[in-house]
Amino acid sequence: MRLPKSTAAAALLWLAAALAPATRAATFALPTDGSNMVGEIRVVTLADPRNTLLDIGRHFDLGYNEITAANPGVSVWMPGAGTRIVVPTEFILPPKPWVGIVVDVPQRRLYYFPTPRPGEPARVITFPVGIARPGWPTPLGSTRIIAKYKDPSWIVPKDILQEHHQEGDARFPSYFPPGPGNPMGMLAMQTGFPAIFIHGTNRPWGVGMEVSHGCVHLYPEDAADLFPRLPVGTPVRVINQPVLVGSRGGALYVSAAPPVADYPTQESYLTQAVAALTRFRKDHPGAVPDPVPWKALLAAANAHRIIPVPIGPGAAGIEQRIADLAPAPYAVPPYGIDANNAAAPTPRSVTSAD
Repeated sequence: MRLPKSTAAAALLWLAAALAPATRAATFALPTDGSNMVGEIRVVTLADPRNTLLDIGRHFDLGYNEITAANPGVSVWMPGAGTRIVVPTEFILPPKPWVGIVVDVPQRRLYYFPTPRPGEPARVITFPVGIARPGWPTPLGSTRIIAKYKDPSWIVPKDILQEHHQEGDARFPSYFPPGPGNPMGMLAMQTGFPAIFIHGTNRPWGVGMEVSHGCVHLYPEDAADLFPRLPVGTPVRVINQPVLVGSRGGALYVSAAPPVADYPTQESYLTQAVAALTRFRKDHPGAVPDPVPWKALLAAANAHRIIPVPIGPGAAGIEQRIADLAPAPYAVPPYGIDANNAAAPTPRSVTSAD
């Protein structure tokens, strides 16, 4: 996407977004015990049959890829009342340095490591993201946030407009004014990479999918959470790290996302998995058991499971670990079709522990 421009006439729209309810973004204190994992897996059971997996994912700040991968065999649109739903809110942090923003493209997740205030613990805030569609890869490497825009407008670049017309969308406009129908969302953060922004979206159900032309898409409520926190000048690092290795409580874990085809490499996927464990072993001395569980690592990588899978001697299977979790009732109403735009959603009545 290209440079948006701030528009004073849309001030009321921005005010409405600013007054919307706070996001459910996952915020954690950074581990101080040598671990590199945060959060916990949980299980819920549905009380309201109108809820979809996408409603549950968005409520817990998960993308489409995460909530569907954690619940194979469960209908995306009609999970059904009483169905046990796995909520994969446990994360292996990206490789250090933990500074500024790190976007892991294959994992489809953004991590923000704000500078802690005096006397406060270091934290990480993490959001699911929509990534680039094939043929429009987000640049890898390091840059910074160079500008922020409230209520951007969007003049559609000719190549994107041509693509829409070739796909049969002859009515796709060449200009979007500020507002909830704008594909740029209502808040945009410009990186130093040409034409690459971190921004909201008018199609929030695409978060966790390959949907953009190189930009990083956030749920509207997540954009509203991140935007005021993020100073201009914040470092941004975009990485291609499909396999992450982590440790917690003496156990070793692997998260393996499918590779992104737009980042070709001479290394096989399994070679990348071995490299991830080798790097983790170097950065976390003593965290990897001896003998090194290479076979378990490769099996976990081959399975392409984003949810962290325990490996190593005596590691309990992830299925058994999930089965042992007591479910919590989930009776939050669905978001509804009115929430499928760039505005932060209106409050929903929460009638269960979550």
